[in-house]
Amino acid sequence: MANGQWYPPEWPDRIRALADGTLTPVAPRRAATVLLLKDTPAGPAVHMLRRRASMAFAGGAYAYPGGGVDPRDDDHHVRWAGPTRAWWADRLGMEPGDELGAQAIVCAAVRETYEEAGVLLAGTGPDSVVGDTSGDDWEADRAALVAHELSFAEFLDRRGLVLRSDLLGAWTRWITPEFESRRYDTWFFVAALPAGQHTRDLSTEADRTVWTRPAEAAAGYDAGELLMMPPTIATLRQLLPYGTAADALAAAPERDLTPVLARARLLDGRVELSWPGHEEFTRDVPAAPGTRGGTA
Repeated sequence: MANGQWYPPEWPDRIRALADGTLTPVAPRRAATVLLLKDTPAGPAVHMLRRRASMAFAGGAYAYPGGGVDPRDDDHHVRWAGPTRAWWADRLGMEPGDELGAQAIVCAAVRETYEEAGVLLAGTGPDSVVGDTSGDDWEADRAALVAHELSFAEFLDRRGLVLRSDLLGAWTRWITPEFESRRYDTWFFVAALPAGQHTRDLSTEADRTVWTRPAEAAAGYDAGELLMMPPTIATLRQLLPYGTAADALAAAPERDLTPVLARARLLDGRVELSWPGHEEFTRDVPAAPGTRGGTA
């Protein structure tokens, strides 16, 4: 294709295997990712990283800081500020009463942003945010988090900090297609870069980080110059109407968090892959000889 849509070559065979019952979907892992924004004279810019080409999942693709939930993110003792866990459970579409599940998703968003970008959405109280986090002592704690030697709850406790959940806005939710070998149920959040903090190139999974305006990144994708997964380019396009980071955050509470999940239909002579509500990603690929119609 002319654009930069990430499309692994093994997908057609996996789609057919799912349709004929020889492929059993793996359960998606809970994950969170953050569209970190900062204002510029030309409008808000978003922080993106390019995944190393050697990565098994989406190698070479541009993405946002994020990752899977650490089982310890369900810890009862996470220091918390902002909307309650019950509020977040409702907002994120969790099962009624699953406050710890909501806490885990929000913790993953804040923890991964700190681990991969050095930006920490936390403060000493509900109205404060930490400043520069680039010192040696901060780096030691960040490295311990990455190595799973320190849980996020323990990190907050030893620093005397509370997680500022009010600095996040839930934006959208995507689930990796059933035919993928690595699957994630990912909540996307927006957040503004706190005053005094700076992003750093810290992710071991990335070989480049950039601040870019959504329109510029989308243009690079459209020209085939930047490789992206469907949810990445979709969220970039969703940011285009907003003139400031605050505008995007203000719009977040009204965003629909119904999960987006790809559908694959086997038709005569072809396989149609689509993401409901995102027609630009529809793909047709040749079907295997003798394949009959159906839905995967």
